[in-house]
Amino acid sequence: MEKTRILVVDDEPGIVAVIQSYFETAGYQVITAYSGNETMKKLAHNPDLILLDINMPDLDGLTVCQNIREHITCPILFLTARIETADKIKGFSVGADDYIQKPFDLDELGARVSAHLRRESRKQEQASLRFFGDMVINYTKREITIRQKYISLSRKEFDIIELLSTNAGQVFDRERIYERVWGLEGAGNSDTIMEHVRKIRNKFAEHTLHNYIETVWGVGYKWNG
Repeated sequence: MEKTRILVVDDEPGIVAVIQSYFETAGYQVITAYSGNETMKKLAHNPDLILLDINMPDLDGLTVCQNIREHITCPILFLTARIETADKIKGFSVGADDYIQKPFDLDELGARVSAHLRRESRKQEQASLRFFGDMVINYTKREITIRQKYISLSRKEFDIIELLSTNAGQVFDRERIYERVWGLEGAGNSDTIMEHVRKIRNKFAEHTLHNYIETVWGVGYKWNG
C-alpha cells in the first residue's frame, strides 16, 4: 500500500528534521523543502498534505500558497509564530486550511494532520455528479463547469459550494459554514466566509447571470440551484 505523502517546508533544518522523524515513524512518506522556490519543485511528488512555514527568505509561505492553490487541492497547513487574526484571515484567503502555531506539540500536529487527511479521504469517496441549470458539479474530481467552461476554484471555495449545493435550499449561517468547512480545529473566524462567497460569486458571474449562492439577510446563505 502506497504511503501518504507529506511535504514539510521550513527554512530551519532543525524543525524539518524533527517533523520528518515524527511522521516517518508514524508511517508517512516525508518530502522536505527549505525554501519557497524549492517547494515549487517538490510539488512534482504530488503530496497528500503540505506543512508550510510562512516566514521564508525567498518566497514566503503566503505567496507560495497563493501560487499553487489553483493547481493543488491537498490540505495546506501553515506553520507560524505569527498568529494574529489579520494574518490568519489573509492566510485563509489565499487557500490555507489550518494554522499551527510555533512552538507546537508534535502529537497535536499529528492529530491535526490526521484529521485533515481523514476529511480529504471522505470527500474522495463521495463520488457523484449534479446538474444545476447550466452548471455541472463533479464532486469526485472537485470540478465545476458553467456552459462547459471550467471554473477555477480554491479548495475552500469548492468546499463551501459543496456544502451548500448538497443541502440545496437549506440556510447556513456563516458560523455554521465555517465550522463545517474548516472544522472545529480551525484557527480563524467566520468573517472569512464573506470573502470566499464574494470570490465565488465573481467567478460565477463571468459565465452566468444566475445567482447560485443566495443571501438570506440576517440569517446566512443558501444554494439556489
